[in-house]
Amino acid sequence: MMDGLDDHPDLLSEDQNKGRSETVDLNTDTSLIVDISDALSERDKVKFTVHTKTTLPEFRESEFSVVRQHEEFVWLHDTYTDCEDYAGIVIPPPPPRPDFDASREKLQKLGEGEGSMTKEEFNKMKQELEAEYLATFKKTVAMHEVFLQRLAAHPTLRTDHNFRVFLEYDQELSVRGKNKKERVTGIFKTLTKSVDEVLLSGQKDVDSFFEQEKRFLIDYHTKIKDSTMKCDKMTRKHKDVADSYIKISGGFVGLGTLENTNLDKFFNKLAEIFEKERKLEARVASDEDLKLADLLRYYMRDSQAAKNLLYRRTRCLANYENANKALEKARAKNKDVQQAETNQQLACEKFEKISDTAKHELTDFKTRRVSAYRKNLVELAELELKHAKAQVQLLRNSIAQLKEETG
Repeated sequence: MMDGLDDHPDLLSEDQNKGRSETVDLNTDTSLIVDISDALSERDKVKFTVHTKTTLPEFRESEFSVVRQHEEFVWLHDTYTDCEDYAGIVIPPPPPRPDFDASREKLQKLGEGEGSMTKEEFNKMKQELEAEYLATFKKTVAMHEVFLQRLAAHPTLRTDHNFRVFLEYDQELSVRGKNKKERVTGIFKTLTKSVDEVLLSGQKDVDSFFEQEKRFLIDYHTKIKDSTMKCDKMTRKHKDVADSYIKISGGFVGLGTLENTNLDKFFNKLAEIFEKERKLEARVASDEDLKLADLLRYYMRDSQAAKNLLYRRTRCLANYENANKALEKARAKNKDVQQAETNQQLACEKFEKISDTAKHELTDFKTRRVSAYRKNLVELAELELKHAKAQVQLLRNSIAQLKEETG
């Protein structure tokens, strides 16, 4: 029987990490550099080693490392979303929870079906699934790293006290997961927000910039969500083709071992050809997953963060208009006028502040998005051409070799 994935925890070295954070383009400011230098996968958690280099005077040292778990990343994200000072900022989406259940389930099923396949087929399938698990692990690390790098690159978010604690405090933050009551409260807040969004959907905006951004983001988020699903399906089909080549190759190996046949060399050569084709097909699937599917998935979540910003601004606009109405009523009744004027002034200042910040944030979101798409799509096209040329060359060489075997 095969070994479980958790019997050999994965350790990601710094060299393996280079070039992972390709989903977003960040600025070139080197005063605060954050990366995940190591990561250790255990059965129920992943421990990330967060490494920081800085010249900022707020930190005690210029270089240091701490160990963090996923719940602590979520806690850090929540501290930003809960702070009204950041209401006008596109808060970077939190990294997804590490989930290796699918890979473990596939390996378990493979182990159960070991008796129905040849030893060679079993070993190749096991290698494919272990590679898939490792790729998932590396992507998990990359998403956690991108989250921190987005915070470190932002001129306002990087100065947050909780961010410094996350990076610098060398003990556990003692952050626990949400209990049942808190999860129910969170669901209730989400439902309340959804209802509020519906109520505010008819809110007329005096600024055409935000009206245009709202229409764009709603349409963009829907389309990118659909594109992500289709891209995942395409990638899975490429992986299925690669897995099919394993069975075909194994079948030809079996034919090559039959007695009383003069085709053993021919069958073995075919098996070798399909094995090479499998590796090429697997690379195609891997590159499409990394360069396109991951990109789409990230900006699906980032566009939701931008929509959340527009919701906060619309809620602020509604509060400002309500304050104006309350002031009019107070003046008409000549009662509590000063308090109403104070509330109206505060609502006005808050709305103007969030609007000014939001304009810059949404413009930056577009610039960052276009840059990332251009970079990844160019690289994907180059890789697709490379793989296509390799496949054509493989077919040409294979035909020539098979002709020699049968000649």
